[in-house]
Amino acid sequence: MSAVLNEMMNDAAGEDAAATAKVGLKIEREEHKLEKRLCREVGRAIVDFNMIEEGDKVMVCVSGGKDSYAMLDILLKLQKRAPINFELIAVNLDQKQPGFPDHILPQYLEKLGVPFHIETQDTYSIVKRVIPEGKTMCSLCSRLRRGILYRVAEELGATKIALGHHRDDMLQTFFLNMFFASRLKGMPPKLVSDTGKHVVIRPMAYVPEKDLIKWAQVRDFPIIPCTLCGSQQNLQRVQVGNMLREWDKKFPGRLENMFTSLQNVVPSHLMDGKLHDFKGIRSTGMPDPEGDKAFDMEEFFEPVRPGLGVVTL
Repeated sequence: MSAVLNEMMNDAAGEDAAATAKVGLKIEREEHKLEKRLCREVGRAIVDFNMIEEGDKVMVCVSGGKDSYAMLDILLKLQKRAPINFELIAVNLDQKQPGFPDHILPQYLEKLGVPFHIETQDTYSIVKRVIPEGKTMCSLCSRLRRGILYRVAEELGATKIALGHHRDDMLQTFFLNMFFASRLKGMPPKLVSDTGKHVVIRPMAYVPEKDLIKWAQVRDFPIIPCTLCGSQQNLQRVQVGNMLREWDKKFPGRLENMFTSLQNVVPSHLMDGKLHDFKGIRSTGMPDPEGDKAFDMEEFFEPVRPGLGVVTL
């Protein structure tokens, strides 16, 4: 009887081991697909906007958050495969926030084997002294941080400054400008700094935040939360971010459509007289495929949702 029981237990253990191995293989396959997707999207943005060129020294701004960790991680992978030569140097600004674990990033970067520089400046005290209690601190904090990082980039001889903003950040900025600044303005993937001395790039412009959340879990990044502004849940950016995440849950594909629209601007169908000469418009008597179909109601469609088909608005 005991021999039969033992055999049954061994069979069950074998089945459990096989099931565990199958699950492990599936997880490994999904992680590999995610890595390929991240590398592809970052590489595509770099090529589309000519972000990194032969001989560049790219200063990668690392805050300790998931986005900047992922940016550095993917850029290091692409550096090994790229047909051009460029340098990477990771830079962190220690703003002397109380409780900031200043040992984590140096240890991580040393283990990674990437050149790095830690810049220590007590901007925290300045922000706390200038900004009244209860008011948002991000604006002053970002201005101080920007000025310091521009100086460090010059001292290091960096030709490009890489920031970890992703697709969802860019959409949030677009809506924030529309809702609160009455302008159509987003967050560009590449621009010249306000000093005119630096080129700032956002290599993760095409990457959705949900992929970065997954990648941070896969890579087990030592995340350092921002205790200065991370807890300010009433920030307009936080509220807009929540709105976009809700849309993404209810209407899969909508964020992709909105982001693509930022690359398909039709000035003649907006209302900015600086971009299109509305005053000078005259009839030509010639057919124009781009001309307005004034009496036609334009149809719009939601993206196709699995199992539901297309929904006409």
